[in-house]
Amino acid sequence: MREMSAAMARRTALAAQGLASPHPATTRGASARAVHAAIERTKLLQIDSVSVLVRAHYAPIFSRIGKYDRAVLDKAAWTDTARTPRRMVEYWAHEAALIPVEDWPLMRWRTELYEHGRWGGAKTILERNPTLTDDVLDVIADGGPASAGEIERALEVERPGRKGPWWDRSDVKVVCEQLFAAGVVSVATRTGFVRRYDLTERVIPAEILAQSIAEPDAVRALVSRSAVALGVATEPDLRDYYRLSQKQTKQAIADLVEEGSLEPVEVRGWGSAAYLHADARIPRRAHGATLLCPFDPMIFFRPRVERIFDFHYRIEIYTPQHKRIHGYYVFPFLLDGELVARVDLKGDRARSELQVLGAFVEGDRDASVIAAALGPVLREMADWLELESIVIGERGDLTPALASSTDLW
Repeated sequence: MREMSAAMARRTALAAQGLASPHPATTRGASARAVHAAIERTKLLQIDSVSVLVRAHYAPIFSRIGKYDRAVLDKAAWTDTARTPRRMVEYWAHEAALIPVEDWPLMRWRTELYEHGRWGGAKTILERNPTLTDDVLDVIADGGPASAGEIERALEVERPGRKGPWWDRSDVKVVCEQLFAAGVVSVATRTGFVRRYDLTERVIPAEILAQSIAEPDAVRALVSRSAVALGVATEPDLRDYYRLSQKQTKQAIADLVEEGSLEPVEVRGWGSAAYLHADARIPRRAHGATLLCPFDPMIFFRPRVERIFDFHYRIEIYTPQHKRIHGYYVFPFLLDGELVARVDLKGDRARSELQVLGAFVEGDRDASVIAAALGPVLREMADWLELESIVIGERGDLTPALASSTDLW
């Protein structure tokens, strides 16, 4: 069995994700082709509603290619015309995520699993109102893409009051989500980040919708995609990328090893069996500096982050403010292949400011070296988000060096 050092495995993982090289030098921003190439590397983009800086699905592209026109990603996900066919579609992949349209048939087994929704809440609602599913579908069929609120108004439904600090789901919204999980409806567009549902046959091209792939074959294809995106990975890594079961993943890995797509390897220090994809690249060095969103595919599986980078990372959005250690929305800072700092970021549109609420050195590294590398990345991010100024706060041991180096960038 081939043996790899932990450093080799880390560089392999970064290269697979397109994070082993600096952003391409450009004054006009990355091309649409570069955006699509970045998506091809990650295979999926997790969607999240947090907008304290920028929606989660936009950030991984910036992390890989620098500033780009977010409208390119919007067009890929939510535009579908004869001239510009849809490239991506929403579904429950990792969590809610954008995936290539051609991968939709690989999720058909999951739509069958979610026939009654992901949480089962629709069952009680439909017992109380058995015609609601048909009523919702009739509104969509007749009127085209519609949000849950628009469907409610069409059905003249009284919306209940807010039930808690996080969720405010009406019966109609629950049924829409059940139909979405079951693959009956898909997301045609978004307006202000609100899903607008349409019949799946009007969202997914007919030739793709007609494909029928048995669950074992679909799972094997998904594990293969995970392996390409991860480069080198353990079974739990491969399983988590598309949130598969251990039983599914183990069989798929065995099949892929037998066909030669995966090679079992021993990574020193990992303590777990690992698998190297046949096409994985192992660069001699990892270069470049970038910030990683909490939902970036490189770091969204926290056990892998700790194993690869020796970096304990948890998102603190749901932690009460007085108990937070690093901040609300913290981006790890990747510098030459290592996670060297944590940066709590916020975009204040009214003030046109990129606010560094806190910045923290990881370990005993040199804060001045990190600040010199981080500053230009912050400047590029501010330009990308069309924020005029960068404001450095006071929390964290990196902020003094960062504030004193602003004249360098």
